[in-house]
Amino acid sequence: MSIVITGNPGVGKHTITQLIADKMKLPIIDINKIAKDSQLFEKNGNVNDVDVEVLEKILESKISENNIIVGHLAPYVLRKNQVKLIIVLRKSPYDLIPVYENRKYDNVKIRDNVGSEVLGVIANDAMGKFQEKTFQINVSGKPVAEMFEKVMSVIMNKKGNEVVDWLELVRKNNDLGKFFAD
Repeated sequence: MSIVITGNPGVGKHTITQLIADKMKLPIIDINKIAKDSQLFEKNGNVNDVDVEVLEKILESKISENNIIVGHLAPYVLRKNQVKLIIVLRKSPYDLIPVYENRKYDNVKIRDNVGSEVLGVIANDAMGKFQEKTFQINVSGKPVAEMFEKVMSVIMNKKGNEVVDWLELVRKNNDLGKFFAD
């Protein structure tokens, strides 16, 4: 079974995954790279759609006992019996906006991705599918070394889940309109 790192774009999945892979001597399975190499991305406006059923079948043959899997599509293309544990990296929507602006995302794509993080879509979907194997970690404002330590602690001890609720923060800041279309 695999260790899985997931979360919205821009939360640090690939950075943390590479550090874990180096430390634990594990091969990396990058879901997005496999989807791209398999030509499964289909442009739909400003987003890339993926046939998750086809991607799930492709991944099935690539997953071994000891590897680390990375990608925001993990909850949609993996089965519970393939996963040892799944860590959802969470980042404040206020911290994600500049990340997306630096990546030159357009306003719609920024709003969609930040809205997804505010609502905890990936975290919720991971918890629904993988239940007790799911751990959330708030990586907002943390240096990479601290994020890595926290993730490694969860991997080694299978505890350390954090409750992350950006919706309450955004509501309290009266910023719902900032992150969701009117």
